[in-house]
Amino acid sequence: MTTLNHIPAVSILMPVRNEERFLPAALRSIEAQTFTDWELVAVDDGSTDGTPRILAEAAAADPRIRVLHCGEGLVPALNLGLNECRASLVARMDGDDVSHPRRLAAQVALLAAHPEIGLAACSFRHFPRQGVGIGMAGYEQWQNRLITHEEIAADLFVESPFVHPSVMYRRCCVERLEGYRDRGWPEDYDLWLRLAAAQVKFARLAEPLFFWRERPERTTRTNPAYAPDAFRRCKLHHLMNGFLKGETEVILAGAGLEGRAWYRLLREEGIRVAAWLDVDPRKIGRQLHGAPVLATGQVTASGVKLLMTVGARGARALVRESSAKSGFVEGIDAACVA
Repeated sequence: MTTLNHIPAVSILMPVRNEERFLPAALRSIEAQTFTDWELVAVDDGSTDGTPRILAEAAAADPRIRVLHCGEGLVPALNLGLNECRASLVARMDGDDVSHPRRLAAQVALLAAHPEIGLAACSFRHFPRQGVGIGMAGYEQWQNRLITHEEIAADLFVESPFVHPSVMYRRCCVERLEGYRDRGWPEDYDLWLRLAAAQVKFARLAEPLFFWRERPERTTRTNPAYAPDAFRRCKLHHLMNGFLKGETEVILAGAGLEGRAWYRLLREEGIRVAAWLDVDPRKIGRQLHGAPVLATGQVTASGVKLLMTVGARGARALVRESSAKSGFVEGIDAACVA
């Protein structure tokens, strides 16, 4: 029997608020794991529905389950739970999602075989499928293609490369960074970028072992911290601490809505746009915010860093190919940020 004297191999960190409708399915998927040496640290974040009762009943039935109470918001709930996790490996889980029975076993095996990896995600699937729009389906396909650390790192500033509740990480890596932060942007994406800056290695299992519930009231759809501008501000904050540190001007590839949004944020940081690159012949040759709009290929690498701000996924590859032909090297003097 599991006792508090036994240190489990995996701590499952699950903040939850008002999830009485879907929580039982999430708990069943945890109980069904083929890897059984786990503890569940569930943090009730001020629920006003039947969530506390469901958690209490689960804890009474399984000594591996512990319930904490917070009520101060997601980030405090995450940090409270993380501080109570006893295992060296922490798997995230939300109260409305479902894990495949082999999820924990596969992630534990990957991290055991590769001690250099600090965070292991697994591929995911949205469900129910009939509720998944074109944008989220594209996000699923994009993310699941990023398997190796190199692939993940190359697209780190495009979008958040991991679904938060699909990851398992070494607790020491996150504790070294003092856990989660509330900066008005996505707390998980902020963590991935801080881990990357700390040279933590990433990986993803190719098999879809996590199922992310698609519904209108999901936090990523309702919380202002997950709005597009919040994501941009998170990216720019980390770029200013690394790739753009000390820079006073940049070239923006993409003179559309996304590029103009980046222009406004860069201006707040005192960074001017020296030139714009675009493929639209109606824009080429004109001036935009005092800088020329040039055709891709007209500018070659010359010391001014390039930000690729083309939001359309189909166009992203073309812009990357064009910038590479012009001598720009991603990670050195070019970065894809949309």
